[in-house]
Amino acid sequence: MNENNEQIEELDINHLMQIRRDKLKELQEQGKNPFEITKFNRTNTAKEIKDNYEQFEQKDVTVAGRIIAKRIMGKASFCTIQDSDEKIQSYVSINDLGEESYKAFKTFDIGDIIGITGFVFKTRTEEISVHAKEVTLLSKSLRPLPEKFHGLKDMDLRYRQRYVDLIMNPEVKETFIKRSQIISEIRRILDEKGYLEVETPVLNTISGGATAKPFITHHNALDLQMYLRIATELNLKRLIVGGYDKVYEMGRIFRNEGMDIRHNPEFTSIELYAAYQDYNDMMDITEEIFTKCAMKVLGTTKITYQGQEIDLTPGWKRITMIDSIKEASGVDFNEINTDEEAVALAKERGIEIPDKTKETRGDVISLFFDEYVEKTLIQPTFIYDYPVEISPLAKRSSKDPRLTERFEVFIGGREYGNAFSELNDPIDQYERFKKQVEAREAGDEEAGMMDEDFIQALEYGMPPTGGLGIGIDRLIMLLTDSASVRDVLLFPTMKPLNYT
Repeated sequence: MNENNEQIEELDINHLMQIRRDKLKELQEQGKNPFEITKFNRTNTAKEIKDNYEQFEQKDVTVAGRIIAKRIMGKASFCTIQDSDEKIQSYVSINDLGEESYKAFKTFDIGDIIGITGFVFKTRTEEISVHAKEVTLLSKSLRPLPEKFHGLKDMDLRYRQRYVDLIMNPEVKETFIKRSQIISEIRRILDEKGYLEVETPVLNTISGGATAKPFITHHNALDLQMYLRIATELNLKRLIVGGYDKVYEMGRIFRNEGMDIRHNPEFTSIELYAAYQDYNDMMDITEEIFTKCAMKVLGTTKITYQGQEIDLTPGWKRITMIDSIKEASGVDFNEINTDEEAVALAKERGIEIPDKTKETRGDVISLFFDEYVEKTLIQPTFIYDYPVEISPLAKRSSKDPRLTERFEVFIGGREYGNAFSELNDPIDQYERFKKQVEAREAGDEEAGMMDEDFIQALEYGMPPTGGLGIGIDRLIMLLTDSASVRDVLLFPTMKPLNYT
């Protein structure tokens, strides 16, 4: 039955599309092809008029937008157009336009883009409107919009046809306005602190800077395998070596991983690095970025995300990974000192270690955190002092060399940022790269590669440095109460419709 309904609907759409094409052909034969218009002098937007009615009352304006509603009443009609910010009604009559122009107006379809020149007034129901003196067809919509009372609700179709989604669902447009505001606010914060925004390569000969499976491509001229970047870290730290004190880059990252509500193969992140700072300073700037962005787009630091009340007010909880595990599970890894003890405990608790190469105390600590702690971190929390085994680019802790000065920030049970006191010891860094290479050779496709040039850079000397990475898309999800990362990406990665 559903298949039959879809076939009938497709036939109806094809019929309507043919009618619209016939209308276009008739216009073209009359020398009135709307697609030949190259410019239209709009004087005002609908929002300007509505927000400042007293200034515009009885004055002539020229507006433009897409027809989203139309009501024909003999010799007079009403239509509503929608521009980028707002919608506005227009009164159109045969007396003002003349018989020929009014007849043409009546043939316009929902979805057509028109320009209207006329004076501003209020109807008897107090609706701000434009009394049309002239109506111009600027673009013919050859495909009907979704049924007006239901809009575009199919989520898969909305992501594939974002252009229709933006037309039919104004709240979606608002999400992406907030996205732009958040990104601008982050830049403002960092620029005022003296950070320099830079750009680093997307194509690299080595995959490094994070633990992730890369996309692989081929450079024809050099006959060279290359990798789309999985992080910007190593190049940004080269700039710290070169003498910049503070740098940041916001841009696209590419990881060849699965897709779900939190992951898209390409996403936006920011990484920033500051010489002579450490991970404690990065905690402070993380709080500042999140709270100021919340104030910018929401006007408050007390938000709701997917039904959870979350308080972003500065003063977030800070707790070590080991202490957080002890709080949640009763297990104190300060009392477990060998790999064998840790692995035995994991088996006792039914925690599977997926890879033989990861049967270390540090890896088990990470698995315990994933199992017992992460989902419980609803209010903003900094988890710090991570095992060295899972932190190949972070400086060792002076209190315990098995740990690193690294933190991640969690909100609503999800990770939003990752930061280190950066490792600047080239000898230690080389040994950690070697372990990554060994893991890669053992079959771990996410393990890093040896970056000899980065080691060489560190050998010239890098000052003590704090570094921070934040997932921009996840931050925007949080501040727009969006359930899926696809809701905050204008064009998320989608499987082709004909994919088998």
